[in-house]
Amino acid sequence: MAKTRTTLWTDVDRYLTDTLIRPDAALDAAIAAAEAADLPPISVSPPQGQLLHLLVKLVNAKSVLEIGTLGAYSTIWMARALAPGGRLLTLEADPTHADVARSNLERAGIADRVTLRLGRALETLPTLSPADGAPFDVIFIDADKPPLADYFVEALRLSRAGTLIIIDNVIRDGAVADPSSRDASVQGVRRLNDRIAATPNVEATSIQTVGAKGYDGFTLVRVEENV
Repeated sequence: MAKTRTTLWTDVDRYLTDTLIRPDAALDAAIAAAEAADLPPISVSPPQGQLLHLLVKLVNAKSVLEIGTLGAYSTIWMARALAPGGRLLTLEADPTHADVARSNLERAGIADRVTLRLGRALETLPTLSPADGAPFDVIFIDADKPPLADYFVEALRLSRAGTLIIIDNVIRDGAVADPSSRDASVQGVRRLNDRIAATPNVEATSIQTVGAKGYDGFTLVRVEENV
């Protein structure tokens, strides 16, 4: 019997994880803790976490901003890739998620380089300053999708020339190509794309991905000049 596409994608993800991603007790425990606390199963996959890790390393980032912590699985991947003396600021709106994330960060031994700020991101972002790490070298946006364009505007304000902005879940199982979609998350991504397209002095692309998390993708934006 032929495999369904999602079963095949999951099998390939498992193979890539088993082959290329080193076993890691802290990351496994972070996923287990999130499941035990009944957090939504929407963390990045291990290969995606490794991608974030490599991107932070390639930028040689000392200052990273994450919008949307969940259980801190992606936070751990990125914090471990910081340049010496680097710091990561992560924003989370849900107190339960924040509690799980703090425990996971402590268990992973990286709580000393991560600050978790509780509150709605659109209220927290305008308050950030150089004391919080701005301008940031890398900004990862992985939060609710309807206000993505607003998050992007704030990310630009907190960027410098050379900042890398990464946005997750931008393909929406292909629905992003449907202008008539009534899905608020799809329309949020489309507004984001319009905003990026209208922004001078940035270069951007979106990459479609498949795997254990289904059919989705990332957008990468490099800020060419201060905007």
